[in-house]
Amino acid sequence: MQTYPAPAGLADAGLLGRRPRAAVVGGGIAGLTAATGLAERGVEVTLFERESYLGGRVGGWPERLPDGTAVTMSRGFHAFFRQYYNLRTLLARTDPDLDRLSALPDYPLVDARGRTDTFAGLPRTPLLSALAFALRSPTFRTRDLVRLRGRRALPLAAVGVPRIYRQLDDVDAASFLTAINFPAAARHLAFDVFSRSFFADPGELSAAELATMFHLYFLGSAEGLLFDVPAESFPQALWQPLADHLTARGADLRLGTAVTAIDREPGGFRIGGESFDATVLACDVPGLRRIVEESPDLGTPTWRAGIDDVKTAPPFVVRRRWLDRPVATRRPAFLGTGGLPPLDNISVLDRYEGEARRWAARTGGAVVELHAYATGEDVGRALDERLHQLYPETADARVLGEITLVRQDCPLFPVGGFARRPTVTTPDPALVLAGDAIRIDLPVALMERAATTGWTAANALLKRWGLAGHPLRSVPNHGRLALFERLASRQFA
Repeated sequence: MQTYPAPAGLADAGLLGRRPRAAVVGGGIAGLTAATGLAERGVEVTLFERESYLGGRVGGWPERLPDGTAVTMSRGFHAFFRQYYNLRTLLARTDPDLDRLSALPDYPLVDARGRTDTFAGLPRTPLLSALAFALRSPTFRTRDLVRLRGRRALPLAAVGVPRIYRQLDDVDAASFLTAINFPAAARHLAFDVFSRSFFADPGELSAAELATMFHLYFLGSAEGLLFDVPAESFPQALWQPLADHLTARGADLRLGTAVTAIDREPGGFRIGGESFDATVLACDVPGLRRIVEESPDLGTPTWRAGIDDVKTAPPFVVRRRWLDRPVATRRPAFLGTGGLPPLDNISVLDRYEGEARRWAARTGGAVVELHAYATGEDVGRALDERLHQLYPETADARVLGEITLVRQDCPLFPVGGFARRPTVTTPDPALVLAGDAIRIDLPVALMERAATTGWTAANALLKRWGLAGHPLRSVPNHGRLALFERLASRQFA
């Protein structure tokens, strides 16, 4: 793990004579992280969230089943990897030992021929973990390792950000894997499952983004390849405790309050008739684009064009079903799939989430969730058919409740997009950005990128006011073997 020390400064904004006021627009992981970083230094924080709940794409809200049972719905399964240092630092604010997370013993990956990869029992030492995974995989044979085009594959073993983007951002992930002669069968399990977690087809995803992810999960970290999940619903386990933490520090959390535009005024910004010294925009991609479009005084023409250039990934589908009978006990809590479109994974929620577990114990049923990434909207029946194919015991189950969500608000990381990606800082020093769509030159991704940019946005404003910042952490921002580093640097110089 690599640590980046906190910027120095005063411990509390009360020492400034007047506490700065900051608006945070967006109550997802990025916005909550930025709000925490500011409020803990005594800044007056007002957080605006258009939804009635916190957590953004990891939030949860109340729904009812046909029989009137109250349940918590969400946008589905999220893996809290142990190398998500900055996200876990946020969660530790209210759960120091992270007791509200529970470990999954494994997450198998299965392909259309029934071949299965698992992550349990792998060594935690970087490089050895990836080698052991490859050598025991049913789709990756020893001769495949010999046939890899080593020189072309060097960037995978020598990832440094932003260097990896200079090397590979002009190539799509699928073409890169073909170029290094990565075996097609293994690609479904070792790469496609992970690349589709970006809600994009590998043919549209930047190869640099894939390489960064490979470094984060396989080659760069010593935390292993397993992960944790919240033991209760997202609001109960994560966000209500953090909301209490923020309000105890004077933050004003305004749920159900959408921000549509921001006006620049002398000394800061005006939002809804109130003045603020600084603003953090921590919105999803559509929200960020709308606010900038409706706020003509923000930034420069070049910067505004860059915001308009940020794209969303194709739609994804979450389909949750409450069944009248249990899923076989041998089924894992989470199963990833490759080559079984449109299905990308299956979760059995009652294996790990308290609310679902209690419902299943009371009814004798099961709560199953199906995900389809980068797909069309009308895939419900196809998802059910895949579930019945993989878990035949569900075919005759009666459905006691069903909720299907279709969303299209996740960022797309296309070929050649890194150089144009907006950064945390903007042409206006009082305006900063945060979120998983925002560029930061560290090897982070997904929820961890959201948290990392949130801390970084807070640090940028705190430094401006002479206040102490917060440390950041990441897996090493370089390859683990010096020889590979030198060869990669020489080849792509």
